[in-house]
Amino acid sequence: MRLFQKFRRKTASTKSSGSSNYAYVTARVRAMKSNLLPKETYPRLLNMDLNEITRFIEETQYKQDVDELARRFDGNDLIEHALNRNLAVTFSKLIDISEGDLNNLISEYLKNYDIGSIKTILRGKFYNASIDEIKDNIVSGGQFKYKFLSELAEKESHEEIIEALSNSEYYPILKNYDGTNLPEIENQLDKLYYQTLFHSIGVPKSSDRKLFSKFVRTEIDIKNIKTMFRMKKEGIDEEEIESVLLDGGLLISVDEIKKMVPLPFEELINAIEGYPYWDAISDIVSPEMKSLTDVETNLTKYSVKSTSSFSHEYPLSIVPIMDYMLNKRIEVSNLRMIVRGKAANLSEEVIRNQLVI
Repeated sequence: MRLFQKFRRKTASTKSSGSSNYAYVTARVRAMKSNLLPKETYPRLLNMDLNEITRFIEETQYKQDVDELARRFDGNDLIEHALNRNLAVTFSKLIDISEGDLNNLISEYLKNYDIGSIKTILRGKFYNASIDEIKDNIVSGGQFKYKFLSELAEKESHEEIIEALSNSEYYPILKNYDGTNLPEIENQLDKLYYQTLFHSIGVPKSSDRKLFSKFVRTEIDIKNIKTMFRMKKEGIDEEEIESVLLDGGLLISVDEIKKMVPLPFEELINAIEGYPYWDAISDIVSPEMKSLTDVETNLTKYSVKSTSSFSHEYPLSIVPIMDYMLNKRIEVSNLRMIVRGKAANLSEEVIRNQLVI
């Protein structure tokens, strides 16, 4: 408990009160976005070996992270930690420079990294992963700092982890974890995240809140489609699929998507054709497909394109900021995929198909 209280004291802030500073933050974001790797970079990286990729990353915006972590890590571990650290520092900067309602919306949205880290730690303990393996997959992009999450990962049992989070908003859910019902707990954490986020948005009256709500609700639609496709393909029970679907989608209500769940896979595909998301997957989805990787990648691309188009239409709103955050997250994911793929001796084609470009 003291560990979490100590963390809270260090991160407490009043920046969410007062007026928002959209003009300043969007100007900073434009400068930050100019540092993102152009799409032409990825084919070059695919033709490099691991040592060449490492040298390339050391010459980019990740240089400081690589240099500062080089004394503690090397090889693939160094790149993994440098990428994660850079992402966390970048998102923390957005929280630090934003004020008022903008600060509140960004902070609430980034709590998905806090929940993701909690799930990673508990999952790691459940599967008896090493502490280093758990730490390698922690991304402190929200309010929880890496030191705090690292200390959680070092605890011996899930009971100790949950006790350390007893003053957090997640404790009412976490206290019900008995060491066996992890999927149920993860599902409840995900639903809490979106419930809290929608509560923060409230009834969207301003154009900015309406845009933010649209962004979040589109994200839910895509998550639900991915979840339904994946679980149907794995032959998961209908009741279990329905239990993990998220409410609040933009174009597909949770009731609509629940009606699709009992359908055979071929009919499920036909049911999606009536929605705009179909255009993103129409040329690759089929009843015979063995892998859903391409489908999930294309749906993520749809999300990026959708947010980018709104970013140009509303340059002084939260949308350009969300657009940058999404693209930054994807860049780190792409680089991690290339490094991991090369380390596992995957073919260039396999790695390329999993990149979001």
